[in-house]
Amino acid sequence: MLEPSALSLLPPLVVVVLAVVLRRPILSLLIGALVGLVIADPAQVLTNFASTSLKVMTDETIGWLILVCGGFGALIALLVRTGGASAFGKLALKYTKGKRSSLFMTFCLGVVIFIDDYLNALTVGETMKRITDKFKVSREMLAYVVDSTAAPICVIVPLSTWAVFFGGLLVDNGIAEEGKGIAVYIQAIPYMFYAWFAVLVVLLVVLGIIPAIGPMKKAEQMAQIEQAQVDPAQYNDVQTADEYAVKAVEENFEDADPKGKLRNFLVPIILLVAFTVYFEIDVYKGLLATIAVTLPFYALQKLMSVSEMIERMLDGFKSMIPAIGTVIAAFIFKDVCDLIGLPQFVIGSLSPYMTAAYLPAVVFISMAILAFATGSSWGIFAVSIPIVMPLANAVDANIPLVIGALLSASSFGSQACFYSDSTVLAAQGSGCNLMSHAVTQLPYTLIAAALAVIGFLIMA
Repeated sequence: MLEPSALSLLPPLVVVVLAVVLRRPILSLLIGALVGLVIADPAQVLTNFASTSLKVMTDETIGWLILVCGGFGALIALLVRTGGASAFGKLALKYTKGKRSSLFMTFCLGVVIFIDDYLNALTVGETMKRITDKFKVSREMLAYVVDSTAAPICVIVPLSTWAVFFGGLLVDNGIAEEGKGIAVYIQAIPYMFYAWFAVLVVLLVVLGIIPAIGPMKKAEQMAQIEQAQVDPAQYNDVQTADEYAVKAVEENFEDADPKGKLRNFLVPIILLVAFTVYFEIDVYKGLLATIAVTLPFYALQKLMSVSEMIERMLDGFKSMIPAIGTVIAAFIFKDVCDLIGLPQFVIGSLSPYMTAAYLPAVVFISMAILAFATGSSWGIFAVSIPIVMPLANAVDANIPLVIGALLSASSFGSQACFYSDSTVLAAQGSGCNLMSHAVTQLPYTLIAAALAVIGFLIMA
């Protein structure tokens, strides 16, 4: 690894600028990685890129991610094909009579599916986009609501993959005693200010208390223009556009698959959550067990032949390739940033300001910048905790508050970064362009982050 310097800031800057200009996150990440490798050793760029990419592809986490994302794609394809998703949509229409109620239902569903942010992002978006489309909610708004109830909800609920992972890290680094990782994690939950404020802000947006702002306002206006272009004569005996939308979506679901049954949606989702909990919050084992039960469950109903189910699952897996490719590129970029000492430079630059009074706020700001720059929320926590926690003990800071700051930064990076796994999957599940989703939700994430900084300064 190189000696940390200000040059390490260049690759993240290149990635962010290119991502906004080109709107091609994979290309932007790979160019950023190449810039970092030039900084590290101009004569060995090709060799180092080959070794870094191979290292990433042989990483157990990447293998897990490919299988989990692809598996979710396969399961969702089955839910859609059997009409289960359509049946859920028809049920949702009984309680959804307009734009606000459709978004509120999306919010509630996101809160309920708290086990894992991947499960949340893909399931909620795929389930609700047919409803929100009919009420002319922009896909950007849908993706924002989905993303805001993914990582932020998973962080503040101790029964989630985030809690298990971070609780284990607390034990591994001596912050918590053996078997007490989750207990220490729970102590920090009240101080995970970003997650709390992110959930509060999105709820206020859903309820219309906070208006659409910036790029989101433009996206919502475009959706409303499409609404206005609907011929009023088509309403017939209904009197409002929302009522017309209800009628239209009912007809759409009926045409899509008249055999669609609600149980074909609910049973796999309930099994997925139950199996994930049973296997000690291991979402991959839960997914495998769910598919193993779902296939014969559908086969007994003669919904599809076995060969058609396999074909649909392969199509669903393939649909996740763009998302998987983006996350793999982000991992390569993160490794390059580690190679040129980006985390060490940022932490080292801010360490003089790490007093007991300012430590939580400085930790949140610095780690949030790193998580945003590298797209690695879990990885940043793993790298920073051995550096930050000794500092916290040295200045006699509030330990649960500092842990809350670290986890707040992780959840901010997961949601705000243009190419983080959670952002990518929220866009994928919602059927939204990745960069459009990232840009439109950014102002809201920054509002929540600013409130979090104030919270850490007050509580320190």
